[in-house]
Amino acid sequence: MEQQASPASTRMTAATWGLLSLLGLIWGGSFFFARVAVPHVPPATLVLLRVAIAAIALHIYIAGRFSIYATLRARWRSFLLLGLINNAVPHMLIFLGQTQIGAGLASILNATTPIFTVLIANRMTADEKLSPAKIAGCLIGLAGTAVLIGPRALAPFTGDSGPPLWAVVLPVLAAVSYGFAATYGKRFRGTAPPVIAAGQLTASTLLMLPVSLAIDAPWQLSLPPTGAILAVLALALLSTAYGYILYFRIMAAAGATNTSLVTLLVPPSAIVLGAVFLGERLTMLGMLGMALVLLGLVVLDGRLLARFPKR
Repeated sequence: MEQQASPASTRMTAATWGLLSLLGLIWGGSFFFARVAVPHVPPATLVLLRVAIAAIALHIYIAGRFSIYATLRARWRSFLLLGLINNAVPHMLIFLGQTQIGAGLASILNATTPIFTVLIANRMTADEKLSPAKIAGCLIGLAGTAVLIGPRALAPFTGDSGPPLWAVVLPVLAAVSYGFAATYGKRFRGTAPPVIAAGQLTASTLLMLPVSLAIDAPWQLSLPPTGAILAVLALALLSTAYGYILYFRIMAAAGATNTSLVTLLVPPSAIVLGAVFLGERLTMLGMLGMALVLLGLVVLDGRLLARFPKR
């Protein structure tokens, strides 16, 4: 889902860096808000509320522009698939995982999305093949993932306590789903980015409605506390609806490649929010895993390494 920017518009100004930092905080906040809400709102219903409220907000924001309704009618099957793999499935996996793990760990594991995107694109596209730098970045990032998951896999044999293995694996599977979505999303080139966002959220709302009704019977649930309700609204309106609007604004100003740097900012934001407000703490292994994942993303991106002179 890339939006092309002219070469003159791809500079990262101080204002653009400020917006990028804000987006990193907002998207890091999505893991924090989910952790606050998920003890009181079942995962399937939380996904439904997130995508439905965000979809309504984006439709109001678009207000019929960009030929949105004609596009939705013409490409409804494509939007259903995109909504499935870019919203419904990964959100459900992350929220299920967050019933057992903190916001910081979930965000680090999900930060492997660009790594899986590169691996999937290498297999499914003809124009995005692995280079030595991409291979190195993927290996470093996957090593970080192994560091984060490893102790949980050995827990049945070592007797160590901590979150169950399945809860740690689910955000990684969500990253894989996002990787497929990023590759599939290239089919929407030429479509206005706000329409893509509204279309996939509308589709995922339709997909998650019967799932929520069947699994959670939400009419039988008690009203969540005020904090959880505010977290749901923040997750939908701030982290999703406004997050998409801000994302596309940055992309128009600085280009898709520069905007992708937000991936590096999300885990630190989620970790800080989790530590300050939820009392979460990363272990030494967690910090090592995060360092390896972020190093892998830096190598994968390649621009920082390109600044060093070649001998």
